Amino acid sequence: MIRRRSHPEASVSTRRAEAFTDGVFAIAATLLVLGLTDQSLGTVRTDDDLVAGLLGLTHPLFSFVISFLILCVMWMTHVRQFEWIVRIDDAGMWINNVRLLLIVLVPFTSSLDTTYSDFLLGRVLLPVNFFLAIVLGWLQWVWAVRSGAIVDMSPADARRLGRASVSAVVISGTAMLLSPWLGSIGFLLFALDGPLTRLLRGADSPSSPPSVASRDGGGSGGDVGGRG
Repeated sequence: MIRRRSHPEASVSTRRAEAFTDGVFAIAATLLVLGLTDQSLGTVRTDDDLVAGLLGLTHPLFSFVISFLILCVMWMTHVRQFEWIVRIDDAGMWINNVRLLLIVLVPFTSSLDTTYSDFLLGRVLLPVNFFLAIVLGWLQWVWAVRSGAIVDMSPADARRLGRASVSAVVISGTAMLLSPWLGSIGFLLFALDGPLTRLLRGADSPSSPPSVASRDGGGSGGDVGGRG
């Protein structure tokens, strides 16, 4: 059983966790294309046959593109979070590890959506996969706020940004609930992420963030302030 210990005495720099996370996202995004290469174009003897075969890949191509874009959005969220999170303890690492477990499953659930979209499980497993991974990303920010891993940001601003990140949870949850009927098409709801994020963040914008150099170089002191 993992016991929660006090921050920052039981914490380490986030640099290696960030590097590992970046690598997992990159590999998962790259493996997505295998879902396309596994598809058959049928018997191709003419240009018309090739065009017909490519048109038959419309759904696999859509599933690949939407999965890749959502992975990119999740990675961008990770990057933004770790501009503020400077130390990480065991609890934070395990939250991140479980999220990465879900990330590496995306190529598999995406291939199921591509190949077995006529079946209920084939349609819903990819949305469920993304929903759980996005929830873990939100929980990571909640952990960071409560553990004191965030520096150079007021608690009010941290909570406000946390509320804004609920947008992806709401949208992915809605896409998951609609997936028995819409499948991966429900991910088009992410077009509403911007307006919903602004709504959840509220009328007051967070305080102007300090420069990256300020966050990395000083102002906070001690173990929490540096990234080393």
